[in-house]
Amino acid sequence: MTTVYITAPPEEAERIARVLVEERLAACVNRIPTTSTYRWDGEIHHDDEVVLLAKTTDTVYAELENRVLEIHPHEVPCIERFDESHALESFAEWRGEVTQPSSGESD
Repeated sequence: MTTVYITAPPEEAERIARVLVEERLAACVNRIPTTSTYRWDGEIHHDDEVVLLAKTTDTVYAELENRVLEIHPHEVPCIERFDESHALESFAEWRGEVTQPSSGESD
């Protein structure tokens, strides 16, 4: 089980979340508005962003990461993987059922 932490500009977050779920790379993506403060090209920036928490599996993580890299507007997007040691069993089962590698069958 894996949760992926991704940040995105507000105008792109919904599209990224939708693509990940439609392509079965994530079972669910939570979107949380936030403000990020960071250094880029020697300057401090304060930008509105959206945190995306993508619930996925170890099996499709690499595909999810590659897909986010393809569709994300930032040169260096924030993509962080959190491996989970425990999740509610019924939730973990559901997550596994609805995420599939691209070679898997789709509905």
